[in-house]
Amino acid sequence: MNFHEVRFPAAISFGSSGGVERRTEIVALVNGFEERNSPWAQSRRRFDAGLGIRSLDDLAAVLSFFEARHGQLYGFRWKDWLDHRSCAPSATVSVTDQVLEGSGTTRQLIKRYEDAAASYVRTITKPIAGTVQVAVDGIALADGTEFTADKDTGIVTLATDPGAGQVTAGFEFDVPVRFDVDRIEVNLAAFEAGDIPSVPVIEVRV
Repeated sequence: MNFHEVRFPAAISFGSSGGVERRTEIVALVNGFEERNSPWAQSRRRFDAGLGIRSLDDLAAVLSFFEARHGQLYGFRWKDWLDHRSCAPSATVSVTDQVLEGSGTTRQLIKRYEDAAASYVRTITKPIAGTVQVAVDGIALADGTEFTADKDTGIVTLATDPGAGQVTAGFEFDVPVRFDVDRIEVNLAAFEAGDIPSVPVIEVRV
């Protein structure tokens, strides 16, 4: 996987637009009913970085970042300001935010989205270094001695097997993305008149 562990300028991504994408296949039956199926186990995010560009300096920063990634060739980190914590955006990260599934000494960071009818478990692969907190049965573990968290994969490794103990975690994270174009067109006169270039970004699997 061609991926650079660098983050797109957060001040520019703050003004971007975007959201969650799903793929659903729908077959209409002759009796009027439908059959629906999704070939994707995980959802995907899309953003447009162009809306976050406010000045010529912002535009230059995006073009520089685009060139350094060689267009679509290399992926990078993106801060989704709506969804970048193991808790709600306005809440404080807690060591008991998410229950990590699995057994043994390794766990994958996840974020669970649920209501009374259903739930969805999202795999988190790009946590922010230094933000991961881990606990076993509510007792916090020491980072670096009792657990380590790989910022490039989201895998947590415990120093000892917790057995039947419940492993929980809290963290902040980025979304792995790439540019969705190999060409960015800018008309400087139009830009100064308020015409913002489109800079589409799409989530990638890592």
